[in-house]
Amino acid sequence: MASIYLHIPFCKQACHYCDFHFSTSLKHKEALVDALCKELELRKTELPVQVENIYFGGGTPSLLSKQNLEQIFEHIYKNYKVVAHPEITLEANPDDITKEKLKAFKSCGINRLSLGIQSFFEEDLKLMNRAHNEEQAIQSLEEVKNHFENYSIDLIYGIPNMGFLRWEANLMKALEYDVPHLSCYALTVEPHTALEKFIEKEIIEPVDDELADTHFKFLYDLLTRKGYQHYEFSNFGKPGYFSQNNMAYWTGKPYLGIGPSAHSYNGSDLRTWTIKNNIKYIKSIGSNKLPISTETLTKTDRYNEHVMTRLRLQEGIDLDEILQKYGQSYFEYFMLQIQPHLDAERLDLYKNHVSVRPEAKFLSDGIAADLFKIEFDS
Repeated sequence: MASIYLHIPFCKQACHYCDFHFSTSLKHKEALVDALCKELELRKTELPVQVENIYFGGGTPSLLSKQNLEQIFEHIYKNYKVVAHPEITLEANPDDITKEKLKAFKSCGINRLSLGIQSFFEEDLKLMNRAHNEEQAIQSLEEVKNHFENYSIDLIYGIPNMGFLRWEANLMKALEYDVPHLSCYALTVEPHTALEKFIEKEIIEPVDDELADTHFKFLYDLLTRKGYQHYEFSNFGKPGYFSQNNMAYWTGKPYLGIGPSAHSYNGSDLRTWTIKNNIKYIKSIGSNKLPISTETLTKTDRYNEHVMTRLRLQEGIDLDEILQKYGQSYFEYFMLQIQPHLDAERLDLYKNHVSVRPEAKFLSDGIAADLFKIEFDS
């Protein structure tokens, strides 16, 4: 089984923390949709297996019209083998949500919505330069809940001046609406973003890692007590509501990324990515040329990615899989590297699986880096 990801590179305005590829001009939206459809045709041989989930990310996919979506779906179903009931997710911003828009999404086949709320508080939304306000956050959630059974909301923690009580209130609001899935991310300062510049100029306070750690631990304790499963580091879902797109990515399944800046993976040793320029993308696709760069992964690359992705999952890393995929020497290296973390009670070894203990989950990426195998040039 495989996934298709479509990158919609348009936003109404730029969030201060975002380093994704997008444009705030919608001038070339129709031409870009045409190019997405053409790319789907040009790359149809890259996914010989069935497609089980389709994901519209961005950018802001909720800026697409019903006609845009119908055009894209026509080309997907014409060129790819899609299972009978795929999970089809569309990321949406609260300020785009109306009853009519939600009905249009459903009529096109969208059966899961990811709502980018980020916070229910005006001061946080202004700091991040979100396009919606706190009233729209609530109204959009109510409308989505009325129209979709399967949906998710995004929340951000570790925001400067976001005290513990405000983070608690954000989570309690999500629980009040009985949201089936939450994606929760620590605010990070990415290079060359407005947030980085504002912090450098002391307009915004620096991000506090200790505050983010406190927020995460409360998040984990609260949601797991309320019946959510922490199936991946940033994602909490009720049973039956895990994101298929997330699981496909973290378990190494093949996926095809369509659109400027989108990444693809063949499930083995080939990774590709598309140019981060809307105009060049449109022109190249219009000339039947794929503006794509390619990387062939070494065995060590694959091992390191395996460690990084699986360690983020609740079931952790299967020792048998490490031995089977990478051989005895990698297995022995892995066992040697995990021992200090087992001794320090940051990792657990249970039923042949290595996983991060709950109290150390915020350290997951750092632990994974300790387990990486480094190749040095001779």
